Amino acid sequence: MATCRGHLAAGAALGVALAAVASGCGSSAVSRRSGAAAQPSPPSPDAAVAAFAWLRHAPAPAGWARATLAAGAGFGYPPGWKAIAGDRGTATSARLDSAGHFLGYLNLTPRQGGEQVAGWAAFRARHNRAEGERDVRVEDTAAGLRFRTGRGTCVRDAYTTVSGVRYQELACLVSGSRASWVIVGAAPQRSWPRERASIETAISAMTS
Repeated sequence: MATCRGHLAAGAALGVALAAVASGCGSSAVSRRSGAAAQPSPPSPDAAVAAFAWLRHAPAPAGWARATLAAGAGFGYPPGWKAIAGDRGTATSARLDSAGHFLGYLNLTPRQGGEQVAGWAAFRARHNRAEGERDVRVEDTAAGLRFRTGRGTCVRDAYTTVSGVRYQELACLVSGSRASWVIVGAAPQRSWPRERASIETAISAMTS
C-alpha cells in the first residue's frame, strides 16, 4: 500500500475508485511556490501567507458531520458529503455525483513514517509521480502553519491522473501533542472551484 496517497483515480465509479486509493497520508515560516515540482522557487513571505490565509484553525460549521479516528483525531465535512470506507485506521469522506464519481475527497491518516516536515512538498510530488500521476506541479507550500491542536506544513499541488483528469490537491502534515497526521483534500479541476471552500474549511477544522 502506498504511503500518503490521499487522492483518487478520477472518473472511476465508487467501488473502483476505493480500490485505487491508499490513504493520505496560522502564519508561514517557510514557503515555496513553483510551476514545476522539481525546482520550486521561493516567493515573498507575504505571498506565502496569502496563499494559506484560508487556514483559520476554527471549528467546523454547525450542521457538519464529523469523521473521527479511534485515536481521536478528526475533521468535519459538510452536508452533501458522506463518510466512505477506506484503509484501516483512516477516516475518509467524499462528495459524489449521481454516477458515483468523485467531485471532492477528504482523508485523514496517521503519519506512516516517510513523511517529514522538511521537504514535505518534494515528498508529495515524488509520491504522486510514483503513483503514476503526470505533470505533477507544486503551486504553494508553507511550514509553521497553525492548526487547532498543532502545527503543520501544507502543500497545494496539481496533477493529471492516468485517466487524463486534472486534480487539485491540498495535503498537510500536522503534528499534535501526541502524534502526527496527514490530511488531504482533493477535487477534479472542474469541480475544484465549487468544492474548494468546503475542503479548506474541513482542513482548518481538523483536530489531532
